[in-house]
Formats: sequence, structure tokens, C-alpha cells
Amino acid sequence: MVQHRTYLVVADNSGAKALQVIQPLGGSGKRKAKVGEIVSGVVKGADPNGQVKNHEKVRIVIVRCKKEIRRDDGSYIKFDDNAGVIIDADGNLRATRIFGPIAREVRDGGFTKIISLAQEVW
Repeated sequence: MVQHRTYLVVADNSGAKALQVIQPLGGSGKRKAKVGEIVSGVVKGADPNGQVKNHEKVRIVIVRCKKEIRRDDGSYIKFDDNAGVIIDADGNLRATRIFGPIAREVRDGGFTKIISLAQEVW
């Protein structure tokens, strides 16, 4: 789970170095977001030739979380870092590649393009 001001590792090749969460989307009182949910955030450091610019407001899909996630079969999964992928307002990827493992819960959020580009799905 991530909340306001959480720093995320960038799991795509959009050109961003790090991401900071502004607000989980889904209501004014929502405080935390889980894997597969969308948050609004800001780019912290960016390549000059990348698709995103420094200090740009973006939408982010959470693809990995340090906090364990309980699955329906009773198993738990957790990752070493908090990571996100940058999307546009329509829900399409702004990058062309995805790095690192991706949680299976991202598919439940309707982001099949992220799943198809991922190297491995856990």
C-alpha cells in the first residue's frame, strides 16, 4: 500500500527517475492505494530526452508494493520496492517497455497492456 508522499521506483522507460504520490484516486477521503490501483503523482527527476518532464503531474498504476498482499487462495506476496508505471488520462502506457516483476493483481485492474509487456508476472 502506498499513501501521500510515498516515493516510487519507475518500472518503465518513460524517462522518469522517481515518482512521488500526490493522492490515491477514487474519492476525496481515500488515503491508501494497493497494487493495480491508480494514483496521481509527480515526476522527480527526468531524462531530458524522455517522454515525461521534471515536475510533471502524471497518473501512475501501482505494480509492486512492499506491504504484503493477501490473495484469494490464502497466499501472500510482497516485493522489495514500491514501483509504478506512468499512464495517460485514457489509461494507455506512455512508455514502451516494462521492467521487473509485476503483480498479478494489475490484470484485475484492467491493465492488460502492462501485463503483456512485463518480463514476469507473479
